[in-house]
Amino acid sequence: MALKRFDLVVIGGGPGGYVGAIRAAQMGLKVACIERDKLGGVCLNWGCIPTKALLHNAELYREAITHGAEWGFQFKPTDVAVDWSKVVGRSRNITGQLNSGIAYLFKKNKIEHIVGHAKILSGKIGAAPCTIQVGKATGAYYGGSGDGAGETIEADRILISTGAQPVQLPFAPNDGKVVISSYEAMNLPKKPASMVIIGSGAIGMEFAYFYNSFGTKVTVIEMQDRILPVEDDDICAAAQKSFEKQGIQFLTGHKAASVDKGASGAKVTVESVKDASKKVLECEVVLVAAGVRARVEGLCDASLGLKMWDAGPARGHIWTDFTEKSEPTYQTNLPGVYAIGDVIGPPWLAHVASEEAVACVERFMGHHTLGVDYASIPGATYCNPQVASVGMTERDAKAKGLSYTVGKYPLKAHGKAIAVGATEGLVKLIASKPYGEILGAHIFGEDASELIHEICIAKRLEATIEDIISTVHAHPTMAESIHEAALASEGRVIHG
Repeated sequence: MALKRFDLVVIGGGPGGYVGAIRAAQMGLKVACIERDKLGGVCLNWGCIPTKALLHNAELYREAITHGAEWGFQFKPTDVAVDWSKVVGRSRNITGQLNSGIAYLFKKNKIEHIVGHAKILSGKIGAAPCTIQVGKATGAYYGGSGDGAGETIEADRILISTGAQPVQLPFAPNDGKVVISSYEAMNLPKKPASMVIIGSGAIGMEFAYFYNSFGTKVTVIEMQDRILPVEDDDICAAAQKSFEKQGIQFLTGHKAASVDKGASGAKVTVESVKDASKKVLECEVVLVAAGVRARVEGLCDASLGLKMWDAGPARGHIWTDFTEKSEPTYQTNLPGVYAIGDVIGPPWLAHVASEEAVACVERFMGHHTLGVDYASIPGATYCNPQVASVGMTERDAKAKGLSYTVGKYPLKAHGKAIAVGATEGLVKLIASKPYGEILGAHIFGEDASELIHEICIAKRLEATIEDIISTVHAHPTMAESIHEAALASEGRVIHG
């Protein structure tokens, strides 16, 4: 009996995989998508979307109890009851709605959804197609493979989009109760009294804000000398000051050395990076937010020879041609096999995976596409105030020896920010000399994750500071803060 054959088989149904599958189907290909869990991947089910629901709940609660009297609402914090099951349950309900939405899009585009674990048996060899075995998915969220049983299918091409999973620390293996990852942090049955978070990147800081807002005593450990270490130094400093004022405690320049679990929680020994001095933190729950690694367990046998990065920030991730070509197809070293998204390395962002998927499909179909401009990719952290950035930090500009200008504008001087009670933060623009081409933008404050896209477009179009200045911004809006920062870089700020 002939095997099922597809033009394209996508492995992984996250924001890279499902978008790639839909784009391929739009272009006339017969497509199947193999997903071991729920459609939408980590982003839709256990990451980007449901965390924003949790953070919105936290923001409403915190704003009400801290600023209610200022707004004319006469109640005390003790008057506001929190139903924890509904706080968490709302985010889970949202994922269900979105799962159904992707399933509908698959049906609309005639994409076959196959549930199971995919194992690549072969790449394309001459006229022979790629082969994939689909087994029953086994193992937990953190890994696992297939049981080997199931059907074998054929494909002219394979697109790997299996994503990434949380790093586990060797001295603190995840038990799902005392030592947890972001996966469990989204769905804890009760609010912990205290939490130590290892890592102050976007994931660590979002959960720090969420749990602190609902009264958990939160301590964040960070090896670098600043929180949110990939961000610009001025943003890091402003964010740390703001979140300390909210009650979050930070131990920067420290690393977790050991975690000893007990009946009622854990003792975390932290060590100073500078002098190796140690201290012990006691908590109910330890959240490990120390990064992610490629999800490649059981993807193929080592004998197949799928090439991986063996050094640098993408170490342990799948190698593709995107670092070697001006218009990469995201081809792996195996004929007919492509890979995109988190599984090929940083920046580990859902929106990058989606755009890489579209570029990959369009290019292997022979279409010209502009592809992904990696210098203009926005990043955002959705605590309150928010953090968002694109392009170079001032550290980057200095390290490259560039001549540049800086424009800063504090939100405490901004009319709309004052009106809505969101005066914490700043906008910082970095531009080249002498032409004023925008090199980077960094925002800490209200709606930062929305405001940053003005600069993304500006960078993509190689716009200058003068282009921002000469663009009329509606009044009163938070977007005017970008206009003021542009004016500041030219020494012409009006309201600063």
